[in-house]
Amino acid sequence: MPSLAETAGLFADRTRAAFCQALLDGRAWTAGELARYAGVRPSTASEHLSRLVAGGVLAEERQGRHRYVRLAGPEAAALVEALASYAAPDTTAPPRLGAATLLGAEARARTCYDHLAGRLGVVLADAMIARGLVAADSGLAVTPAGRAWLADALGYEQPPGSRRPLVRDCLDRTERRPHLAGALGAALCATALRRQWIRRVGSGRAVKVTPRGSDAFHDLLAVTV
Repeated sequence: MPSLAETAGLFADRTRAAFCQALLDGRAWTAGELARYAGVRPSTASEHLSRLVAGGVLAEERQGRHRYVRLAGPEAAALVEALASYAAPDTTAPPRLGAATLLGAEARARTCYDHLAGRLGVVLADAMIARGLVAADSGLAVTPAGRAWLADALGYEQPPGSRRPLVRDCLDRTERRPHLAGALGAALCATALRRQWIRRVGSGRAVKVTPRGSDAFHDLLAVTV
């Protein structure tokens, strides 16, 4: 297990940090794709990826001659998102119009690994707490009403022996307030995508609420999004 200093050192490089933020979309990327994304040579990308895999931040899979990497799990994703929320915005150059549009879309609604983030994620978190589905008095916990809601509204029941927390908070990097992660957050995001309550915007992390989704979120949580 790497020490705190060793783990922190893994993020003390712009290329490795860029890789981790790209992988917050929850997908597996090839080393070549990440190299192009960060604008570095494939050999440089491979070296950085090996460090991140050895440090337990990334996990790798090999299919034939292709090497795929993804975040090692929800804990790694939460760490990357938390670090990003504390970082100051990069103001070295004004973003291009397309980049600014994408950033605006991500601020409104996006995926954070396997759950919903941005303004949408925070609004849904607030609604679940307000309706008593999640208690926040001493740490987050799903209430009995929340468990029933998960089963009835989303068709989700936590598998026996699951080690993943049913709910936990994740500090949102744009809203600077928590949204909901854990099994509950993942179930809500997966259901929203499957039932077309949200759709992806391009190939990044941004998502957009559909008219069907607006109706569903209003019916289920009494929110207008």
